[in-house]
Amino acid sequence: MSDERDPMAWVWRATQARIGLGRAGRGLPTAAMLSFQLDHARACDAVHGALDAERLAAALWAPALRVDSRAVDRATYLTRPDLGRRLAPEGAATLEAARAGGYDLAILLADGLSAAAVQAHGAALANRIVAALPDWRIAPPVIARQARVALGDEAGAALGAAMILVLIGERPGLTSPDSLGAYLTAAPRVGRLDSERNCVSNIRPPHGLSYEAATDTLLWLMRQARLGGGTGVHLKDLRDPCAAPAALPDPRSRETD
Repeated sequence: MSDERDPMAWVWRATQARIGLGRAGRGLPTAAMLSFQLDHARACDAVHGALDAERLAAALWAPALRVDSRAVDRATYLTRPDLGRRLAPEGAATLEAARAGGYDLAILLADGLSAAAVQAHGAALANRIVAALPDWRIAPPVIARQARVALGDEAGAALGAAMILVLIGERPGLTSPDSLGAYLTAAPRVGRLDSERNCVSNIRPPHGLSYEAATDTLLWLMRQARLGGGTGVHLKDLRDPCAAPAALPDPRSRETD
């Protein structure tokens, strides 16, 4: 499928979708079938893979707090989504001990359904966002294992943060095993609804949304949420979609508390 003389070559360059695969008798050509099986294996590995929290923490702008959900292992996490939405008691205590008079923003990096996604993209995106908010009081980064999006509600409340940004591995697709999602929730607390969040998804350069574009959108949402006091259905991105992302400083130049 890489032959430039093939009239489908320009389509394959423009998309990862399985288009124009051809056929061998009643089935797929061997190359297309092997590609499908490889992508399926990568998606399965992403779901079951473990997060290297040490390596992730080393790449962040400040020393990270470590927490776990109430799901005691990966098998439990996959079959009991409710447990992945709540902090283990010791994790809640860790975050409450780090509460320091209220933060403007907390950032939680979670394995979700693809540890590979947060491993590959989480620190780079988080560092860019922090560098762009020098006048905001930002909580120490939080790394969460066996976590669902809603875990951020309890984590943000425990830290006393005005809003929580959860960077989490999204459910893998057959061509996107490392897609990162970013979920912003104002006034986090246990019981928040999904309709009370804003989501920026498919962050995975070069095949998905770039760090620059994701950062630009998230910064706009955060600043609007700060002005208007809400996220989710109360906050819509009505900016010019053709506007270029703003240039940002070096993420490591920020001084932390």
